[in-house]
Amino acid sequence: MASRSPAGEPRRVLRAPDVIGAARGELDRVGRGALLAAAIVATLPKPRKYMHASLAQAYHMGIRSLPLVLFMAAVGGALASQQTGAQFTGGLPVWVTGSVVAAGVLTELGPVLTALVLIGRVGASIAAELGTMKVTEQIDALYSIGRDPITFLVVPRVVGGMMVVPPLVIVANAMGMLAGLIVGMIAIDGLTATEFIFGARFYFRPWVLFFSVIKGAIFGITITFLACFMGLEGRGGAEGVGRTTTSAVVATTVAIMVLDVLLVPLLKVA
Repeated sequence: MASRSPAGEPRRVLRAPDVIGAARGELDRVGRGALLAAAIVATLPKPRKYMHASLAQAYHMGIRSLPLVLFMAAVGGALASQQTGAQFTGGLPVWVTGSVVAAGVLTELGPVLTALVLIGRVGASIAAELGTMKVTEQIDALYSIGRDPITFLVVPRVVGGMMVVPPLVIVANAMGMLAGLIVGMIAIDGLTATEFIFGARFYFRPWVLFFSVIKGAIFGITITFLACFMGLEGRGGAEGVGRTTTSAVVATTVAIMVLDVLLVPLLKVA
């Protein structure tokens, strides 16, 4: 007999077979993801099969995302500068603003804001596109004519993401620093361009910039890989494509935030 909730409605009891089935389904999904990753790695030594398409994907992801990346980076740098002025003005020298903005933009705001922009713009698009191809059996049609969907659809997107995100991160870093400088000079009494640059140079180390670029490359691979994988997992017609796109955005956002935490120790290498 099914138990009832305090409101008198039937309450579903989760039995052991349900738990085992759910766990098995998740393990199957992890296995399919591992197989997809292995197939991508196996294709990488053959650049003639995907390089032209990868460059086209990189252009599509990078150029069309650039205005939004620049806007988000400018907002991030401006916020970092204003918050620093509000917190430290009167207690520390004003040049500290340059150090704090440089640290925040180069290590966190530049890579993470760029990744979040690409999740919403590129990741969702890839998941919806491949999900539609899956539910309309276009993926099966590629198999039937002897074309490998991994080489034809997935590898160019993953390689394109790996290629384009680091340059976007560098541009976002520069825009964030510029916005931090301009807003800081306007909002913080006594802050000049010379003092801001002195503070930024006081903090800056070459490894910080390399760390930012490495994060960008890892984020680019993660966004495109998860978007492709979720798209290929699409089921259930138009409604299923919508669910797939939403799941891809949520899963990729969570993955980026977890990776951002896990990559922090890398900053201490040099």
